[in-house]
Amino acid sequence: MAKDVILTPDGLEKLKDELEFLSGEKRREIAERIREAREFGDISENAEYDAAKNEQAMLEARIAQLEDKLRAAQVVDSSELGTDLVRVGSTVNVKDEQDKSLKYTIVGSTEADPGAKPPKLSNESPVGKALLGHKRGDEVTFATPRGPKTLKITKIDVGV
Repeated sequence: MAKDVILTPDGLEKLKDELEFLSGEKRREIAERIREAREFGDISENAEYDAAKNEQAMLEARIAQLEDKLRAAQVVDSSELGTDLVRVGSTVNVKDEQDKSLKYTIVGSTEADPGAKPPKLSNESPVGKALLGHKRGDEVTFATPRGPKTLKITKIDVGV
């Protein structure tokens, strides 16, 4: 059985949009490439046909993966979020040991994007795990490859 996939409403929409694109437009595009490759003749020695069939197999695997994630999805209701505790869907302002202000949004692992502004950290990441369930003013410590790191929670906002 698949483990639950925690998503924000925005993350749910992105997965649905990707599934719609892949199962519609992308599927038709690959089917057309396979049809064209067949017209080249003998498919036993046809590189274009083999490449298109491989791409089709990867596409179908991705579609199945997305369908599984959507079936197992638990959507975070932003109306149930508060600013009292860090939860999935919270945006958290913290200060590190050097008094540098940082801001993170805690999301499910499917939506994690450390390059986003603010970074979207997975609830399963070391920082995300450490912050979950804590209040404003709490200090949390977590392991890093360079040793333990401590962050102080300065503000908790609702929304992604």
